[in-house]
Amino acid sequence: MIVPVDGLDVYFPYEYIYPEQFSYMTELKKGLDAKGHCLLEMPSGTGKTTTLLSLVVAYMVEYPYVVNKLVYCSRTIPEIEKVVEELRKLIAYYKSNGKPLNLIGLVLSSRKNLCVHPQVSKERDGKVVDGRCHSLTASYVRERHKTDSNVPVCNFFENYDERGRELGLPPGVYSLDDLKDFGMQNKMCPYFLARRGVSYANVVIYSYHYLLDPKIAELVSKEMARTSVVIFDEAHNIDNVCIESMSVKINRKILEKTSANIQVLESTVGKMKDANQSRLKEEYRRLVQGLRDAQMARETDVILANPVLPDQILKEVVPGNIRTAEHFVSFLRRFLEYLKTRLRVQHVVHESPAAFLKDIASKVCIERKPLRFCAERLASLLRTLEISDQTDFSPLTVVTHLATLVSSYTKGFTIIIEPFEDKAPTVSNPILHFSCMDASIAIKPVFDRFQSVVITSGTLSPLDMYPKILDFHPVVLASFTMTLARPCLMPMIVSKGSDQVAMTSRFESREDIAVVRNYGQLLVEICTVVPDGVVCFFTSYLYLESVVASWYDQGVIDSIQRKKLLFIETQDAAETSLALINYIKACESGRGGVLLSVARGKVSEGVDFDHHLGRAVLMFGIPYVYTQSRILRARLDYLRETFQIRENDFLTFDAMRHAAQCVGRAIRGKMDYGIMIFADKRFGRIDKKSKLPKWIQEHLSDHLCNLSTEEAVQIAKKWLRQMAQPFHREDQLGTALLTLEQLLTKKDIHEKAQAR
Repeated sequence: MIVPVDGLDVYFPYEYIYPEQFSYMTELKKGLDAKGHCLLEMPSGTGKTTTLLSLVVAYMVEYPYVVNKLVYCSRTIPEIEKVVEELRKLIAYYKSNGKPLNLIGLVLSSRKNLCVHPQVSKERDGKVVDGRCHSLTASYVRERHKTDSNVPVCNFFENYDERGRELGLPPGVYSLDDLKDFGMQNKMCPYFLARRGVSYANVVIYSYHYLLDPKIAELVSKEMARTSVVIFDEAHNIDNVCIESMSVKINRKILEKTSANIQVLESTVGKMKDANQSRLKEEYRRLVQGLRDAQMARETDVILANPVLPDQILKEVVPGNIRTAEHFVSFLRRFLEYLKTRLRVQHVVHESPAAFLKDIASKVCIERKPLRFCAERLASLLRTLEISDQTDFSPLTVVTHLATLVSSYTKGFTIIIEPFEDKAPTVSNPILHFSCMDASIAIKPVFDRFQSVVITSGTLSPLDMYPKILDFHPVVLASFTMTLARPCLMPMIVSKGSDQVAMTSRFESREDIAVVRNYGQLLVEICTVVPDGVVCFFTSYLYLESVVASWYDQGVIDSIQRKKLLFIETQDAAETSLALINYIKACESGRGGVLLSVARGKVSEGVDFDHHLGRAVLMFGIPYVYTQSRILRARLDYLRETFQIRENDFLTFDAMRHAAQCVGRAIRGKMDYGIMIFADKRFGRIDKKSKLPKWIQEHLSDHLCNLSTEEAVQIAKKWLRQMAQPFHREDQLGTALLTLEQLLTKKDIHEKAQAR
């Protein structure tokens, strides 16, 4: 259908539209018209991706000089592939309506996901793929190949270099497989075709890190115009992604490997000095001219990308004391020795970057300015020395990133040196954390550079928190509910067991046998009445393990296994993937399954339990983050001092967004149905309940907020009986699902009501 949205004809590739999709389009258009940023919350399973693509592409077609590019950022490869399929449907719909679009949409991912080289593509580790690719495509390797054909190069890259730069991709939508097929047919490298394509494609779909991680964004996303619209989908955790991209962690193992890296550099520089002094002199000349003139960020050198550097620094010349290779290697050795002394600690050290810089100047006479150029200087030296497998130098790269970051930023960062790891508090294993406290530092360049940035997810409540922690001013701030023809989601707060003992995961209650038994009894009862799949989320792996151990002793595990097959998420990714595959098999075979998972784990973020895979989701306890973490304590202090966000407000906000994300796995569409059980008496408090998304809150009436196990089971039974009645898509027409005529009628009624 073609939907009129505030004077804009939006091509929508489906026969029907949800009312909330139209509302979402209306608000999004307001944001684009105002050339400002948007924060939009829309329930899971209501076609957010299609809505976003339809509106923005229509806007690009109608106003090509206002918006000429859409950059769609998502988290995982499956989510990215879903966006590609929706875009493909949309383009086909334009064509079927006699309005073909001369548009290019493509995915960009890592070499690991795009490589077609017969040997390199067999490698499973992404860093190894990067290293081997670099060893075949570096400019000096290709120069050697011209004189010695025995030096291996990548023919796919050679063909791309000869023809691909000018050839480009024909109009169309390209998934990862499409890019690989195109590369194989034309004997050209799909990765570099995609990298080149980012600059001229109309729609680019990739991971958050290509915009938020400064080590990658400088190389991949620097050519995008201000007139681009950036969308961060599933962005409830965007502040954590920002913080991780700007933080560095150093331990003894990294320093030992760094020491070996420096020895290799030293011997290689010595050999080159004897054999080819001119190349070192040429590098020195380039460095005197300044970093920009040196053209350091060569197309093939993604591995040693520079950390974020203010633009004025990149225009400066490299400080004299690190221009020559020998001086720079000596400089690195001094910095390394300093770090080694800092890791010899018996107690926790907490200091600011300014104090760290002052200490390093007094102890080893290293000034701030040369530290700022460390990462760029190393990248230049490795190219000059023609070291092909640069992955071996990743420890040294991490150390130079630390040097550059600590000397470039003082506000919003802290340094914490701990003598022990949390996992093994008795074994000496010192770690230096250079931690970002302020998520706005990484995302600020994105907000400043692009006229419209859209942050959207199904769980962004409370909406007023994100503008504070990301330090921006959205022109549109909206949360949408889910219009339903039948009550297909049933949220409940279970606060006590059959013995009236309160259910809670509070620290004092974790060892209480009665609480653990009540959790087990609730799960057994739910497994008895709920068909197919039941997914449970615990607050941490430690809590999951202790509860399961108690359940074994209490006979709960045996009771569960008599009803359904049991699977458990672990911290091992391979084990979890296997458990997930077998859980899906159990549900699809009719046997039914129970999956025990962890909030903030793999299952809570990237997996959809639609239809029979998740008829009930239980959240055992409130998933507060580990508050004894010194890094978290430092961040809480920073948020309080800088943004006036109280500690308890942030911790509750963070816990509730993860709880909502977990239970939201149950509903993936309006034809789906599922039970959401919050098993902790504290969920009933107004400060917790009010932070749940609006679309969950409106179904959580008072009579569902303080239930015992028996009451919850009786409500679930009755509700499941209701959901088991025949329900067809047509039953939603006029309420949850609208034709174009119905939409226009509702719109007219709404406009007349507003006029009155």
